[in-house]
Amino acid sequence: MRTLRIFQTSAFILGASLTAFAAAETPADFLQQFEMAARQESASKQGFSAQRGETFFRTTHGREWSCSSCHTQNPSADGKHAKTEKRIAPLAPAANAERFTNPSKVEKWFKRNCNDVLGRACSAQEKGDVLTYLISLKK
Repeated sequence: MRTLRIFQTSAFILGASLTAFAAAETPADFLQQFEMAARQESASKQGFSAQRGETFFRTTHGREWSCSSCHTQNPSADGKHAKTEKRIAPLAPAANAERFTNPSKVEKWFKRNCNDVLGRACSAQEKGDVLTYLISLKK
């Protein structure tokens, strides 16, 4: 009985988080969702940091690429895919109002790009730090 109750509670929390994420429509909405997820991932309550986000964005993390390999050192400018050389619209929301407004695109690109940069999924803390950095940028 206790195991079933724990499972039901966990399922409810996961469902509520996914529903809230699906409703996110602004960069601030996504930031709030990453904050909720980060609290669930870790007991640490360090909050998000634009400085950590910028460091993460510019670092290769022991692999070939960093975020800035494609999105440039200035995420408010156009980027170019490091391999295909395909144009990438600015990543910073101030320079591209469509960024961080579509839940399926946000999830898709974090999943793909984190795997390229880290070789794994990004944590909610890492996503929140990077988004905090990107939101801090002006056009």
